[in-house]
Amino acid sequence: MFKKILIKIKESSFSILPVYLLILFFSLVKLVDLSLSEVILLTISTIIMIVGMAFFSLGADLAMSPMGKEIGTGLTKQGKLLVLLIVVFIFGMLITIAEPALSVMAKQVQDSINTTALLISIGVGTGLFLLFSVIKTVFRISLRSMLFYFYMVLFALCIIVVLTGNEKIIALAFDSGGVTTGAITVPFIMALGAGMSSIVSKKSDKDASFGFIGMCSIGPIIAVFLLGMFQNKDLTYNSNTVTETNYFILYLKNLLTSFKDVGIPLLLIIIFFLISDLIWLKLKKNRIYQFAIGILFAFFGLSLFLSSATTAFMPIGTKIGASLALKSKYIVVIVAFLIGALTVLAEPAIHVLIKQIEDITGGLVKKNSMLIALSVGVGTSIALSIIRIMFNFSILYYLIPIYIIALGLTFFVPKIYVAIAFDSGGVASGALTSSFIMPLAIGFGMVYSGADSIFLTAFGVVAMVASTPIITIEIVGLFSIVKDKIRIKKAVKEIIRAGDEEIIEFM
Repeated sequence: MFKKILIKIKESSFSILPVYLLILFFSLVKLVDLSLSEVILLTISTIIMIVGMAFFSLGADLAMSPMGKEIGTGLTKQGKLLVLLIVVFIFGMLITIAEPALSVMAKQVQDSINTTALLISIGVGTGLFLLFSVIKTVFRISLRSMLFYFYMVLFALCIIVVLTGNEKIIALAFDSGGVTTGAITVPFIMALGAGMSSIVSKKSDKDASFGFIGMCSIGPIIAVFLLGMFQNKDLTYNSNTVTETNYFILYLKNLLTSFKDVGIPLLLIIIFFLISDLIWLKLKKNRIYQFAIGILFAFFGLSLFLSSATTAFMPIGTKIGASLALKSKYIVVIVAFLIGALTVLAEPAIHVLIKQIEDITGGLVKKNSMLIALSVGVGTSIALSIIRIMFNFSILYYLIPIYIIALGLTFFVPKIYVAIAFDSGGVASGALTSSFIMPLAIGFGMVYSGADSIFLTAFGVVAMVASTPIITIEIVGLFSIVKDKIRIKKAVKEIIRAGDEEIIEFM
């Protein structure tokens, strides 16, 4: 176990240290003015975050992913579709409400909208679309067809929201679709999909294991649109100004808050899983003990990660954003791209996704090509978000063309890359996006355009992070087709050349 922890710490160090070093570089070149105490806070928080990410990753391997796979395989084998749908819906709702990134976002709008109603609506939306994903897998419905249909419904609702004059809800709705598929949600949902597809799909249909995250990203957006139609209050940004100056006390407060935010929903998930096991799964005791150990690792790991992100990365992100607002536009866009490209590597859920992609595809989809595509996509999304704040235009001017291109590429890209692309979009926008990238955009927007326009400009950055990687990974899929064609042509030429050079002797 100790050796596994060391390996996980090494992996998480490679992910988080680049973001830390980039912030230090910004401080050295005076792009942002950080005090010595802030640098020390950032350093300590980064170390704790590395350990937290390592613990969470180990916990996901031991518990979150296997629990999802057990439900997917166990209930599918029994052939009880109705039971499977009910259990999946309830689990989808619970793990969404448990998602820490969602809580971070909800706190920023709690003065404008009923937080409980928001969380329940988003939970129901995710649960419902996880249910649709199960139906897709069981009845082997094309992912592309479902994506086209539901995105048409989504944008039809978007038009209604615009016509009713509640445009501020649009960015919040699309952001909701991104933050719900994070550290807790991703391991469970992806393993559920893998477990189900291993029973009902052919071994050649590797794409059947993917697409669940992409589908589940749609439900929360539709749910928030529907909620917004009945929302009469004007949305106002809640800055949640921190008055505590003792960083040690502040960290302890945030750690206790993280224990509660992560612990209560995880407890609900455990209780519901144990009920499912008692009635349907009936797993061996040693398997349950493994899950218990994994849950503890995930609980402490994610709590450490979130408390560090909230204490150090959130305020420093806001400060960087405010400082960038005073710099040259060209410098700001380049810096924004670099921040986005490196930050995505530190998202815990990204590494869960990539590990499962490698396992299921047998190395067909390469880890490095995935990471490069995600980095370029997220870097581009942050740069475009900063440009949007500068020129103060609607998020729809980006999202409509992005999704038209993304859906259009589905006709030319291999099915497995389509499914992985839409999954990756949801996974890229996780805990660190909410606690670092969003505050950065808000800090930039507060200085550049004022607090009144925050919902129209700074909000929507998570939605961009969830959308642009879809296209970059689909492009990787297109390159894979070209490479395969080149490889086949070379092979054919070598066969022909060998055939021409062969000497045939007649007896």
